[in-house]
Amino acid sequence: MSTQNPATGPLDKGSVDRQEHIDPVNPAAAHDAIPAVDPRLLVREEGLAGYVGEFKRKMKAGDLGSLPVVIGLIVIWSIFQGLNSNFLSPENLTNIAITMTGTGMIAIGIIFVLLLGEIDLSVGSVSGVSGAVVAVLAVTHGVNEWLAILAAVAGGALIGCIHGFFFAKIGAPAFAVTLSGLLFWLGAMLQILGSNGTINIDSDGVVGKLTTYFFSDVAVAYGLAALAVAGYFIAAFLDARRREAAGMPSRPLAEILLRTGLLALCTFGPAVLFNQYKGLLLAVVLFLLALVVTDFLLRRTTFGRNVFALGGSVEASRRAGINVTRIRITVFAISSTFAAIGGLFWASKIAAANQSAGAGDLLMNVIAAAVIGGTSLFGGRGRTWNALLGVMVIVSIQYGLALEGIATPIQYMITGAVLLATVVIDSVTRKTQKTAGRA
Repeated sequence: MSTQNPATGPLDKGSVDRQEHIDPVNPAAAHDAIPAVDPRLLVREEGLAGYVGEFKRKMKAGDLGSLPVVIGLIVIWSIFQGLNSNFLSPENLTNIAITMTGTGMIAIGIIFVLLLGEIDLSVGSVSGVSGAVVAVLAVTHGVNEWLAILAAVAGGALIGCIHGFFFAKIGAPAFAVTLSGLLFWLGAMLQILGSNGTINIDSDGVVGKLTTYFFSDVAVAYGLAALAVAGYFIAAFLDARRREAAGMPSRPLAEILLRTGLLALCTFGPAVLFNQYKGLLLAVVLFLLALVVTDFLLRRTTFGRNVFALGGSVEASRRAGINVTRIRITVFAISSTFAAIGGLFWASKIAAANQSAGAGDLLMNVIAAAVIGGTSLFGGRGRTWNALLGVMVIVSIQYGLALEGIATPIQYMITGAVLLATVVIDSVTRKTQKTAGRA
């Protein structure tokens, strides 16, 4: 698609990056001007030295990405493994994975809200309502379990639309709207459960198997790992070829192979651990699938770009023609939908829907997972994969402290300190980026 230049006519594809700097006073000087070059091309042309220089520049500008989280996770695992050799055992890591999925699903949804620079305090209560709806419909009233699940998830989406309406259309602050939702839906959950307060879920049902079903055949874990690695390599290679053909910056084959190797390490390693216990957990597969789909939604679609734009500047987004109201309502609907899905995973884990569902430290852990994973509280920066990194940190700390017999109050204090440190790093990083002209 060509771009129209009002002075010279249409520009061919890619010419925007190649056009010269023309002096309006002396147009003849254009012949001596230096063409504009994409800095990413320079980095890749310089090879390893270029990447080292780019890394130093990002560090100086405060663009740390997920590096602090990865380093922190390695340190946490090393400390707890040194204290207790059972920490990195296949059984304990599987238990960590089971706990991760419920919190992680909810964290995926709240990342969308945080990208707008807003907050959703109702996700814990919405997850409790979801479990209560499924239990009452499927167990008490004998409704088909799939229909009960559909009703619970659709109910979550409707709740998010209601929150989004009051925020985006009426103009009420998201904090106040979702705080009201936290109380309202908590009361709704208690009303749905009734005086008994607890409804046991069939462990052999659909919800019951979410966190208890394992693919015992070792070929499943290895096959999915191989599929993920091969799919990434093919997608990255074809994308690089298309960019190269269009004259756009593209990753060299060596970099693609390096990234593919790192992905193989991150997929086959867990596959080996899972197969040493009971096999690959269904909940992990569903969680990773949700991450892939939502990451594609945010990074590869117009909707995702609009979410990031809105998180950067509401007024600029409005002037650019983005339907701010629709994006905001949709984002809150996504948040509550994933809260409802996460509620099903928590109901599966405890094999029941009860009055404590969605309460306690769940909301704190969800927000902490998103922020610790790298999503900015100020909006405009983050990825859904941050939910995976953040929830791994949170749950690893909880299980590590539990193995050492540390009391729950101390666990809360340590988790809170980690969250505070992350927020401080986020604030300092944002200021550094502003100083460097990158924010």
